[in-house]
Formats: sequence, C-alpha cells, structure tokens
Amino acid sequence: MTNYESPEILRTEELAEGVYLASGCYTASAYIHQTPQSGSGEYRIQVNGQHSADHTKEAQTLTISFSLPVTYTSSGGSLVSGSGTNTLVINYNYHQNPTDNIGLGDLVVQADAGLAVTSVNITD
Repeated sequence: MTNYESPEILRTEELAEGVYLASGCYTASAYIHQTPQSGSGEYRIQVNGQHSADHTKEAQTLTISFSLPVTYTSSGGSLVSGSGTNTLVINYNYHQNPTDNIGLGDLVVQADAGLAVTSVNITD
C-alpha cells in the first residue's frame, strides 16, 4: 500500500448490525451473532479478518468499539484494556501467513439492550 486513505464509517439504521473497515494489512468486519433474550446480558461477537500482506506474524491486536459500554467476559485472546468502556483492546497469538483469514466467534461481552458494533480494527 503506497497511499493510506483514512476509512470512512457510515451508520444507518436500515442495515443489519455490523461494521466493515479496511486498514493496514487486515480487512476486518464484525457483527453480533448472538444477543441476550431480554435486557442486559451476554452478546457474542463474530470478528473476521483477512490478512493481505507479504509477511507472517505471530500476534495480532483487535480493537473493537461499541455503541454502549461493555464488560469483557471472554475470548480466545487476552484483554489488554477497555472493560467497562465502549472500546476493547484484545491481543491474540495466531500464526498468520500472508493471505490467511481469521475467524473469531468467541468474543463475549455483557451490555445493556441495543448494543451495536461501531468499529473494528486488526493490526499485527
């Protein structure tokens, strides 16, 4: 990539929950794939990333933001910061080849009703 262009985020109520952004060598998307039955409760988030680079890495950092404060419950990574806020930072330790895909369906957070993903970014 020779010229960086800042991603643009569009929010509309008519579209399904989720967000898609391209930044750096990962293209990332995230959406809520399981919601609580009523009120506050646990939400399961699916995060997908496509690595498009000429290098391999052993670690990634996921930064994911929400419309409401969330309490981190669990994931396949290690929480760095953000539980109790709108943005979580989580470290993962996957061997990533130049054109591999990542599928993380195990991010669980607790929040009030109406939670939505507002941005997602994966870096290595």
